[in-house]
Order: sequence, then structure tokens, then C-alpha cells
Amino acid sequence: MDKLMLIGDGDAQVGMKNHFPFVDVPKPERTKQTKAVIKQSKQIELVELLQTIDELYNRREREYKYVAIDLIQANYKRFTIKEMIQFVDYFKIDSWWETVDTLRVPFGKFILLHPEETMTIFDLFNGNDDFWMRRVAITLQLSFKDKTDTSLLETAILPDLTTDEFFIQKAIGWALRDYSKTNPTWVRNFIQKNELSKLAVREGSKYL
Repeated sequence: MDKLMLIGDGDAQVGMKNHFPFVDVPKPERTKQTKAVIKQSKQIELVELLQTIDELYNRREREYKYVAIDLIQANYKRFTIKEMIQFVDYFKIDSWWETVDTLRVPFGKFILLHPEETMTIFDLFNGNDDFWMRRVAITLQLSFKDKTDTSLLETAILPDLTTDEFFIQKAIGWALRDYSKTNPTWVRNFIQKNELSKLAVREGSKYL
């Protein structure tokens, strides 16, 4: 694939709470500029695709990481567990909620497509010292509806009940709120029998 260069409004600016540099390309414009690249990615050899994803994700400006994630998302059906394991390292590069949460999506889609790999994927994140990785374990089954494995959901949540990290408590509430749309009784019982943070309860019980 040709080397992608996004065209922004100027030089890279520091954004996202002054954490990261940006090219300054809004999402609609980024989507427009990368449409052909995403389409082409589905036709190239897997080795070249993986190289392109890695090169983009390791660039300095934030938008290139978004494009790398878009490429993973567009091609997740082509990947095996081997490739998915390789992508796990990206969660640790300049971690923040927007990359962590969007990169989590193809992992969820992958295990829906390959349920036999669920535990392999889950164990990559669950119990990790890095709270961003544990956030992925907690939110891995978002939108799974009746395919949600509640034992895995409990396994991911329970060790972090008293963790004071905002992004963990928000993830617990988010996961419970999402599943409450499918099984409100289970979520209500889970909240009642466990001592959750006020944030997790507020978020998790929104639709109860």
C-alpha cells in the first residue's frame, strides 16, 4: 500500500487533554481521505496489511492510530488468533480511552466469529496490571446481548469493585448498563449482591 499522509489544517497540535499530537483532521474528513486505503486493504496480502497497520499505529500523530484501528476493523474476518494476539500490544501504546475503546471493538467481533477463542482473548486482558487492559476485559462483550457470558463478565468485574480508577468504574457501569437492556434481572441482582461504587451503580442502573 502507498504510504498514507493525512492532510490536516496545519501542523500537528497537542490535543486530548494535552496528551497527544494530532494532524488536526476531523473524523469526517479522515474517513474521506482514507476511504480508498480501507477499500484497498481488503485486497492486499496479509503480510503487507499487517506491516501497514503496524507502521501507522506507531506514528506520532493520533489520527494514524485511528486509521490503523479502522484497518483492523475492516479486516477482522481475515485474521486468526495469531494476528489478534499481535494487536494486543497496541493497547499499551500511548493509551487513552478513545484508542482503547475503539480497538476493543474488533476483538469483540472476532470472538463472536470465533467463539472457541473467547477464553484466549479474554485472558489476554483479564487480571492485567495495566488498568486499560482490564477495562477491555470488562467491556469486551459490549453489544453481545443474549450471547453475553455472564460468568466472564463477573470474572472481569469482581476484582475491580473497589478500584478507584475512574476509567475502570466507568467501564463496570457501561458493561452492566449495556447488558441490562438484554437481562435487567441479572444486572439488578448483580448490583444488589455486590458493593459497587456509586459511579458504577449510577451508570449500570440507568435502564433498570
